[in-house]
Amino acid sequence: MCLFLKTLVSVLCVLSFLVSHGQQLKPVEYAIPGSSVKFRMVPVPGGSFTIGASGGEADEAPQKRVTISPFYMSEHEVTFAEWDVFFKSVDVPQTKAIKVDAVSRPTAQYIDLTWGMGRDPLNPTNSMSQTAAIMYCKWMYEKTGVFFRLPTEAEWEYACRAGSKDRFPSGVTAASLAMHAYYKDNSAGKYQKVKQLKPNAWGLYDMLGNLSEWTLDQYLPNAYAGIKPDAKDPLIMPVAKYPRVARGGSYLDDASEISCTNRIPSKADWNQRDPQIPKSRWWLTDGMFMGFRLVRPVEQPSEEEINKFFAALLK
Repeated sequence: MCLFLKTLVSVLCVLSFLVSHGQQLKPVEYAIPGSSVKFRMVPVPGGSFTIGASGGEADEAPQKRVTISPFYMSEHEVTFAEWDVFFKSVDVPQTKAIKVDAVSRPTAQYIDLTWGMGRDPLNPTNSMSQTAAIMYCKWMYEKTGVFFRLPTEAEWEYACRAGSKDRFPSGVTAASLAMHAYYKDNSAGKYQKVKQLKPNAWGLYDMLGNLSEWTLDQYLPNAYAGIKPDAKDPLIMPVAKYPRVARGGSYLDDASEISCTNRIPSKADWNQRDPQIPKSRWWLTDGMFMGFRLVRPVEQPSEEEINKFFAALLK
């Protein structure tokens, strides 16, 4: 076993010990194999919260009390530096048994999907379909042996709130929103480098604004009605291509759309200018506002569970 994987195994053993003994988890830094790129994940403590909003949009009701297991979340959205290790890797074609554009690696970007906003290594990678984001997670697992995935909708809202009971994270108000989020009023019409504004109370940057972020869930307008009281780690496993749930709002959105509770259903017209038949499952020609970040549960699933998880999402 290489030194990198040995280190990861040791980290996971220590984390399991700390969780079982009720001690506070600390941020963890990961290196992406085959590169000098590193990224940091911060711990999100487990707990209960009320998902949804009172008096908000119809799809944010009814509010339900749910419990979330502890997990780690990337402190910022996946950047071009991180994504390009995967995108440019000669190992990508070896990803097995996944039907994506008839091959198992990203297809070429036939237009500039940065739309002139730049491919700076610290810019958040954009125009990703949910499939592309999940494929990145799968590749990371194959390269590191650590299970990364997209957050569930409930995990995302819980992490965004950081203990808040309101539509904004703890300590954020409508008046101070521009100090924490890039949106229409302060973005200059472009996505911005990650970690330029203030993080939320749990050390997470750009949860609101900059890019909207994929979650795992299928979008249902009445999703919360189906959540049982005191449900643990709720998830609506996707079964149809559209719609899926995005969260957080983006640099293009009005302030009214920037909140912890706003649910964004994906749409086919996010890819309407793609001339390919069938349309790409990787890129969104009209989804320049879409990005993602990673989570990893504190307690890692078994290899069998992980393989079933990716198979179900990428069939």
